[in-house]
Amino acid sequence: MSTQMQTAGGPAPRHDAGTRNPIVQLRGVTKIYGRTDDVRVIALDDVDLDIYEGEFTSIMGPSGSGKSTLLHSLAGLDSVTSGTVTIAGRELTSMNDKVLTHFRRDNIGFVFQAFNLVPTLDARANMLLPMRLAGRTVDKHWMDQIVRTLQLHERLNHKPHELSGGQQQRLAVARALLSRPAVLVADEPTGNLDSASSAEVLNLLRSAVDHLGQTVIMVTHDVDAASIADRTLVVRDGRIVADIAQPTPEKIGDVTR
Repeated sequence: MSTQMQTAGGPAPRHDAGTRNPIVQLRGVTKIYGRTDDVRVIALDDVDLDIYEGEFTSIMGPSGSGKSTLLHSLAGLDSVTSGTVTIAGRELTSMNDKVLTHFRRDNIGFVFQAFNLVPTLDARANMLLPMRLAGRTVDKHWMDQIVRTLQLHERLNHKPHELSGGQQQRLAVARALLSRPAVLVADEPTGNLDSASSAEVLNLLRSAVDHLGQTVIMVTHDVDAASIADRTLVVRDGRIVADIAQPTPEKIGDVTR
């Protein structure tokens, strides 16, 4: 059974999907946990989805709806039971663990609630660490552009404990962007932040799309956070039940309540 989606009213997204190829494609993706009927949970149910380059997509849904499973599956963090996941023309579901690990490292940036910064390293070293571990050369012009866009130039010599929560998350986003990933995925990136820091992180994700051309996919439980995106997907019972263009808190509320 193919996923059914309701399209909310309102203007079309900024980007004309008909003229571009999707950067992320899911086809018939199903994820089932448990092998016996008494513990069998269908987390994703035959999901079809296209996400386009340079688009900010937020994903919402109640607890247990499958929204995080959807994010983890499309980012190659979780295997799927059936169906295919393709990013930048490469099918993740056909890769072995070693190839998938390298592909994720080079093509997908990750931002989580936990900042995952090394406390003994300053901000610059934390930002550069994944590239150095991968043996890759850093594009200094690109790094300078990220630092300027995310307003980190005055914090590069500070260690994590000398940064606010918002600044630490800003650094985590900068680190994720440095490898020029095809997709940046963010799982509840404001979950551990106060309202001011949350607004700061959301604005920088928006800036990464608008000024750096990044594709961002974010899971959130916050209606206001979701509405900063170009598009909001609402997940329920493992299916995408609404695809909202140019979301607002009111549009999202009409679907989720």
